[in-house]
Amino acid sequence: MRPHRSFTISSLAALASVLVATAGPVPAASASPAPPPAAAVPTLAPGCDPVGGADCLLPFPNDWFTAPARTPTGLRLNLSAAMTPKNAAGTPIDPAAWNRSDGFSPGSMLLAHVPGLDLAATGAAPVTDAGRSLRRDAPIVIVDTRTGERWPYWAELDANATDPARRALIVRPAKNFLEGHRYAVALRGLKDSSGSVIAPPEVFGRLAGAAPADAGPPADRQAALRRTLRDLARAGVGGKDLYLAWDFTVASAQGLAGQALRMRDDALAGLRGRSPRFAVTSVTDFTAEQDANIAREVRGEVLVPNYLSRPGGPPGSVLNRDAAGRPARLGDDLRAAFQCEIPRSAFLKPARPSLYGHGLLGRITEVRASNVRAMAGEHGFLFCATAWIGMAEEDIPNVGGVFTDFSRFDTVADRLQQSLVDFVLLGRAMTGKDGLAADPAFQDAKGRSLIDRRAELVYDGNSQGAIAGGALVAVSPDVRRAVLGVPGMNYSTLLNRSVDFQPFQRVMDGYYPDKLDQQVCFALLQILWDRAETDGYAQHLGGDPLPGSPRHRVLMHVAFGDHQVTTVAAEVEARTIGARVHRPAITPGRGPDVVPYWGIPPLPHGPYAGSAMVVWDSGTPAPPVTNTPPIGPEYGADSHEDPRADPAARRQKAYFLTSGLVVDVCAGRPCAAEHTG
Repeated sequence: MRPHRSFTISSLAALASVLVATAGPVPAASASPAPPPAAAVPTLAPGCDPVGGADCLLPFPNDWFTAPARTPTGLRLNLSAAMTPKNAAGTPIDPAAWNRSDGFSPGSMLLAHVPGLDLAATGAAPVTDAGRSLRRDAPIVIVDTRTGERWPYWAELDANATDPARRALIVRPAKNFLEGHRYAVALRGLKDSSGSVIAPPEVFGRLAGAAPADAGPPADRQAALRRTLRDLARAGVGGKDLYLAWDFTVASAQGLAGQALRMRDDALAGLRGRSPRFAVTSVTDFTAEQDANIAREVRGEVLVPNYLSRPGGPPGSVLNRDAAGRPARLGDDLRAAFQCEIPRSAFLKPARPSLYGHGLLGRITEVRASNVRAMAGEHGFLFCATAWIGMAEEDIPNVGGVFTDFSRFDTVADRLQQSLVDFVLLGRAMTGKDGLAADPAFQDAKGRSLIDRRAELVYDGNSQGAIAGGALVAVSPDVRRAVLGVPGMNYSTLLNRSVDFQPFQRVMDGYYPDKLDQQVCFALLQILWDRAETDGYAQHLGGDPLPGSPRHRVLMHVAFGDHQVTTVAAEVEARTIGARVHRPAITPGRGPDVVPYWGIPPLPHGPYAGSAMVVWDSGTPAPPVTNTPPIGPEYGADSHEDPRADPAARRQKAYFLTSGLVVDVCAGRPCAAEHTG
């Protein structure tokens, strides 16, 4: 059986057809609006920030778009439909789902519009040299106002924007911002291609000056700005050549994970220490000739409390909420399908239980991929999978429709949060005395369990299974060790850099044609995505577990040159969770970075009891250094599938999942994998 691939060329074409059919006729892209004259004071809707120019939500993220509230941060987002991007039909994004947030994403990309900006002439830190961002004279400065610490980042101009007048400046954190902290941002000494310093926006220059602004919103904005400037001054950032400054507050742990934790705790309380109810729907036995690794495949359903707005929680559902806006049960009527693969070795010695997470918009049948079966057979693991609903195959039509109107993006993020509960309860069914082990489908002919209930439950997921898997590990009360294969986090970074996004990009270009608007949309989407992907939980994958969860150790297997999940997102994740990297990670000269894997300390010699990142190199060239996908013959064959197919990588995974220790399986050299083809 060939390894499962998240997308092949044929499936990409099929997906594009589904998206277009679902979304309806794609309107022709309208011409990008002309920028206002340099000296003009923009006329903006109420609530917009006047300091950044003619675009309402820039700069972003920005505490100007919040209001005082009784939340852990003391704030809540305060967006209106008059402020958000409109699609080609003129429909603005309904901000209701966003206004539940008590701050911005910990992985927020910072957006601004700087006409004429040349980052090379300015000397801003590029993706290949994030360490430069911490220089004292760096032209872009991000300061944690609580600690005074400068935050590392890289800066890029949107390479997808063909019109310079609508090209975003994107500043991405090289390590996630801390929950609940407020950050001050300064852009200074920005230069154009001739080396001349660019004058600041007229409104910003006026409000940053000594003269008091008029009463009303200008005065309020000036007061907020002066607070920001004081914070920057305390960090040694003066006002010379200042182009723009603003501040933003990161959402709290409660704001990010509170909904998932509430559902988890409610679902587990309902079990009263027992396994969730389940039903086995099919059992298939294989001969050794049919499958050398797997002896039996079991399919079934686990009954899970439904926190979605419609019975059965189909695509298009959102969270069901009580009068206070908190997730609430609609009824115990959601049947989460599962599929388990039982290795031959389990009939000699019970197999270790592991949850498995499938790839992008995939199916639970990926648990039968050749690499997963090999892992099970070679190392005695019994893998069970359920679907990442919200981003599973059944959701493709809904996801396609969402890219025509982002007001409905909560139908993706909310179903993903339900899937976290589905996985947690499937894990309880795998480990409970009255769970799967008590069913004849998981017993040998003598009635002995094929699941080792003394072994701890672990997790193994690839691609989307790693991106969402980090969130699952953080909220799981049972999983202490996890392998995240070809991982990354923060879809706002991943999308532009992935070949998998191209069908969605086609739809987005029709409905949100303005490239500056597109980046604002990505930034908004991330705020909701954080509730169900690693980006919103990474701070708790190290030594600071969420309430009700244990401390975690995570092994990240990265594919050098990955076409689907950009490896720069994996590096941000590694820095955030405190992982160490196997060195030498790659052969010198293989990558474009000035300091490869900057900010990630090396693994010590000998077995390591902590989180780690290991880079597997199968010969794929390095990806673009821009926010574009590696499309074209110069980028070679995709390495995305290669680490999980490598026997040495599987040995390392198995040892880690069994013992919690990271061992060197590459003899002190860079880790090499064969290309799967």
